[in-house]
Amino acid sequence: MTYSVSPIGYIRSCFKEKFAIPRQPHLAPAARGVLELLPPFDHPDAVQGLEQVSHVWLLFLFHQTLEEKPRLKVRPPRLGGNRSLGVFATRATHRPNGIGQSVVTLDAIEPGRLRLSGIDLLDGTPILDIKPYVPYADAIPAACNTIADASPPVIPVRWTDAARLQAEQHGQRLGEPLADLIEQCLTQDPRPAYQIPSPERRYGVRLWDVDVHWHYPESGIIRVLDIEPTDTTS
Repeated sequence: MTYSVSPIGYIRSCFKEKFAIPRQPHLAPAARGVLELLPPFDHPDAVQGLEQVSHVWLLFLFHQTLEEKPRLKVRPPRLGGNRSLGVFATRATHRPNGIGQSVVTLDAIEPGRLRLSGIDLLDGTPILDIKPYVPYADAIPAACNTIADASPPVIPVRWTDAARLQAEQHGQRLGEPLADLIEQCLTQDPRPAYQIPSPERRYGVRLWDVDVHWHYPESGIIRVLDIEPTDTTS
């Protein structure tokens, strides 16, 4: 037996590409987005009562990693990308039905959309369902997971003076905490764990409508080099 599902809405996110997206929700509280609901779910009746909720679960599709042939084992980034585990022991994006889940902060309810933060979702992600977070049932103090038993280690982020000024200026223009977002994403070191770049190698990612560039001037340190408006002509 097969089933079909349809999105109830789409995420408009600060993350315009997969690289540098936090590997779990709430690792970057400054990561914001808007869930735009589709008819008939954009009607106020669909969200009545949700104003009493601080956080929601989002069920979504990993729309850029959907595969026809299911994988039984994957190489999760948490383990450096060089150790295999059964797919059901991980939260890897390569899933049998492409379904993911994230718990995010519900900041505001507006006509036809929800404002969210602490997201880890790519721009354009199809949302399949929304469920309220229930603290007494969803938070389990005695729970354990020895594969991922603590937050990932962080790496210090340093700024050039020019990059800090650019982040503040673009953040004011966007009305978003851009500098915080950059630091919260980069401190988790988005490069593959097995990669040891030369100090000259520049990395980049698009956040909102700007391109952020950084490098690793020495082991264990990130330096943000510059932030420029995205070139939309190429």
